[in-house]
Amino acid sequence: MPDSVTSHSIHARGVSRRTAVQAGAVGLLGLGMNHVSALRKSVSAETLTPQEASAKSCIFIFLSGGLSQHDSFDLKPHAPDTVRSEYSPIATSTPGLTICEHLPMLAQRSHLWGLCRTLSHPSNEHSAGHQIVLSGRTMLPPLFNPVKPLATDWPSIAAIAGDATVSRNNLPPAAVLPERLVHSSGRVIPGQFAGEMGPQRDPWFIEASPFHRTSYGAFPEYAFDHQERGQSDSRVFQAPNISLSHGVTRNVFRERVALLDQLERQRQSLDRHAHVEQFDRYRQGAISLLNDPNVRHAIDVTEADDATQEKYGRNSFGWSLLMARRLVETGVNMVQVNLGSDETWDNHGNIFPHLKDYLLPPMDRAVSALLDDLHESGQLDDTLIVMAGEMGRTPKISHLASHYKLPGRDHWGAAQSVLLAGGGVKGGNVIGATDEQGAYPIDAKQTPENFAATIYQALGIPRNAVWHDAVNRPHAIYYGNPIDGLT
Repeated sequence: MPDSVTSHSIHARGVSRRTAVQAGAVGLLGLGMNHVSALRKSVSAETLTPQEASAKSCIFIFLSGGLSQHDSFDLKPHAPDTVRSEYSPIATSTPGLTICEHLPMLAQRSHLWGLCRTLSHPSNEHSAGHQIVLSGRTMLPPLFNPVKPLATDWPSIAAIAGDATVSRNNLPPAAVLPERLVHSSGRVIPGQFAGEMGPQRDPWFIEASPFHRTSYGAFPEYAFDHQERGQSDSRVFQAPNISLSHGVTRNVFRERVALLDQLERQRQSLDRHAHVEQFDRYRQGAISLLNDPNVRHAIDVTEADDATQEKYGRNSFGWSLLMARRLVETGVNMVQVNLGSDETWDNHGNIFPHLKDYLLPPMDRAVSALLDDLHESGQLDDTLIVMAGEMGRTPKISHLASHYKLPGRDHWGAAQSVLLAGGGVKGGNVIGATDEQGAYPIDAKQTPENFAATIYQALGIPRNAVWHDAVNRPHAIYYGNPIDGLT
């Protein structure tokens, strides 16, 4: 079985008194860990069917707001001028494949990536779209609330990947960076958390990008405001301080670790079940976050050498993808990278200057650098890269003159283009096609369920794997089939 996959059960038993004592012992550390979910796992009467992993890790690049397919990877140069992009298509290194002229670096590397042009779902609303794509579930949760996350929401792909794979090198299995997605009003966007799995199984959020109400994009080099309201942006991208919880000194920490060592010795004579061994890994992971210099190196990306920073870009897009690259190299299985805060790619107006001047250039550079690094190190086959948003954009160009100087495109869940690379994806491959206006799939339509299944399969999560809720009810992980024809 691949080393990124758990062997935890389909049917979990109740939590034993010994496990409860161990769970309490984690609290003694004062670390506020999110990853104690291993304590919920136990020995099974059944085993999972192994799934051949095509990758050890996945980097999910999320473009909140929705990248316009017409102005990036699915240009329609023969469409009417009410639909057609202002940009010209350019040739790539793959014969017959063209993309936007403002993605020249990716065009040169098309032999390393493929496209699916037909990811589709029925919602044109941002919060619903986030929930749908980030969870890989087209149907919204029964109690879904677009203005706040609920404990009954479907879990995110990152949360499931974190729960269903084993950490490597004592690190949390799944991370999200460089920020949680927060609306300009201050409300937190649903879909990015563990939801009904429980907050203890949230992915590890690495918050290196401070919240700003009206500034978007790859700050400081490419910061912009959709409506050009003129508010300054003085944010600094900074690695979070991985430290002990408030009130827990180093001496107290050492004492608590010593107490855990005592508990360890006391149970050495007991049988060592799988869930006990998992507990050991998570406990060590908590200590590693405080003591392992590799973790600091992975997230302190603004201290990288000049050549590396120039390669990725000295901005939040570049630093975020460099951090993701280092984290998977260090041992994190799943990293979701939010390229921009909530709705950064939501270009209702000024779409052509904003994509050209602020959004496409830093994305083009950073994603290309990531591909180069993984390819040159021989790790691209072991790392699946996917890039998508919660929706695409409308075929018809519109102009909300009361808010924007220039035209844009509105919300469109029916079609978006997804870039995929690594993990066995065949370079230059294109899956699916949209109609003449880029509005609807006409071939190989793909669902969010298929999108999620592609990630789960790459990570080697068995097709019959489940997760268990607080009352031990099993919940399926797969709701679709991996996108066919990628490899």
